[in-house]
Amino acid sequence: MGNREQLHELRQKAHNAGIEGNSKMTEDQLRDALRRVDRGVEPQMAKQQAKR
Repeated sequence: MGNREQLHELRQKAHNAGIEGNSKMTEDQLRDALRRVDRGVEPQMAKQQAKR
């Protein structure tokens, strides 16, 4: 149950960061995309790079 809440929280953070359409991303992909956004990468570009 805790893992599910953690994933929901990551999805919310991604949404707040501008990473739209993140419902099919894994936890690792979400973390990677959020790190990239923190470094200044555009949200959608970060999403694409994280999904590779």
